[in-house]
Amino acid sequence: MRRSLLLVALLAGASSLRAQGAPATDAAIQRIWTLGMDSSQTPRLAQQLLDSLGPRLLGSPDMKRAQDWAIKTLGGWGIDAKHEQFGTWRGWRRGYSHIDLIAPRVRTLEGMMLGFSPGTNKKDKVAETLVLPHFADSTEFVKWLPAVKGKLVLVSAPMQSCRPTEDIVKNGTPATISRDSAWRAENAREWGGRNVRGTGLSLALGGGELAVRLEEAGAAGVISSRPTNSRGGLALFETYTTKVPTVALSCEDYGLVFRLTDNNQHPKIRLNLDAELLGEQPISNVVGRIPGTTKPNEYVLLSAHFDSWDGGSGATDNATGSVMMLEAMRILKQVLPNPQRTILIGLWAGEEEGLVGSGAFAEDHPEVLKGLQAMFNQDNGTGRVMRVGAGGLPNGAVHLSSWLKQLPTAFQTAVPFDGSPGRPSSGGTDDASFACHGVPVFGMGGASWDYGVVTWHTTRDTFDKVVFDDLKHNATLVASLAYLASEDPSFITRERVDLSTLPAGGRPGVPARAGGPPPMRAWPTCTPVPRVTKPRLK
Repeated sequence: MRRSLLLVALLAGASSLRAQGAPATDAAIQRIWTLGMDSSQTPRLAQQLLDSLGPRLLGSPDMKRAQDWAIKTLGGWGIDAKHEQFGTWRGWRRGYSHIDLIAPRVRTLEGMMLGFSPGTNKKDKVAETLVLPHFADSTEFVKWLPAVKGKLVLVSAPMQSCRPTEDIVKNGTPATISRDSAWRAENAREWGGRNVRGTGLSLALGGGELAVRLEEAGAAGVISSRPTNSRGGLALFETYTTKVPTVALSCEDYGLVFRLTDNNQHPKIRLNLDAELLGEQPISNVVGRIPGTTKPNEYVLLSAHFDSWDGGSGATDNATGSVMMLEAMRILKQVLPNPQRTILIGLWAGEEEGLVGSGAFAEDHPEVLKGLQAMFNQDNGTGRVMRVGAGGLPNGAVHLSSWLKQLPTAFQTAVPFDGSPGRPSSGGTDDASFACHGVPVFGMGGASWDYGVVTWHTTRDTFDKVVFDDLKHNATLVASLAYLASEDPSFITRERVDLSTLPAGGRPGVPARAGGPPPMRAWPTCTPVPRVTKPRLK
């Protein structure tokens, strides 16, 4: 009966493949297609992770609960998985954020605490607001500091319009477009960089000196805003204040409070915030494995970061990549329970804090680096994979080209590959933690779905943004590539491309992207990973 059921499944898979214009492929690829495309578990997994568990900030109880869920999920499929602790990080529990304008009129404001912000012990805290002035220099700023005592200080640029620039360009007159462009440029100069309004201090991502200095001077709190160039998006990052709250408001609610303050209409804000600073907490990666048989000391690694910022649910950054790799492991366990090479899944912690989880794993597992046949990493949203890079290894490009040619034509069409070795990742996502070691890393890039302006690190990064047609496509693709990499008779060698011969775009005939990274002339180097909270105020 089992043989009959398998035959039915394979015939159904072959029929589905033919419907997609796929070539005849081996039985394992056919079954991977059937399991991934016709009976995908990605909606169920994503709903549990995003709705029931939610965002996964490093050091938070939410992260620990989600990791426990991932281990239990993998275990339910017969896959051994565990926490691998690699250090500690500052812990924090987010509760509610109630932020209200109570004078000169009443309005509930759209906003949240920044990550790691102190709360108000669930008590109302009422204070007037104060706009950070422009200073001639830092000496003038220091003289002004006593004025912040007991005030909520507004430290971000007000937006003249919260419409996205594409709307203004589409509908505005030349004069309107010019004024808007000049306004945005002036805001960036005045309120950005490492010298906000002449203070000599920064509020930028990875900074926070200004908020800490205001806290030390007796401010009641700090109000900021980082809207995205879209309708309603609000990006949330972190703060380093430890006594007074730092909150972010949406674009127009921040503008409202700013205008009231600037026009001497004496707005008052009531904060009632629930949060708890937990001190240094253990942090870990989730690592699962399907043991290899004939080549157990060679590895195929499925990689995605599991942590997220917590303004939304961390959906496209990077629950979708994590669900993709989990689903691929589910499929592989059924299709390939005894692979030649050991298949690993790494759900990394601390990508948002500087690739600390994946970097720690690479440092702690030289045996995996030595035996790594392929690492597949995805971290750029929910979109279907359209690009796979060879990470600067010519032999990696040869193997990748061979694997892609064995896939259904639906995947070959979606992921064209010109055979170029490309160049190694130098940062931005977890493949860089391995690329610096010169091992085979295959970074996977996808369709945008407005990732950069709508969901990246914002309050809008939620379940509804997941495109499940693309997600099941991605899981099926990476399961197929992992299968081929595991069973490939030859091991990928470590020769590196000569980066000095590559054009600015990274491959022949590809120009440098405007605003993109400069040409890479030297292989990236690995740097030690922090194993405890590393202050990022400098």
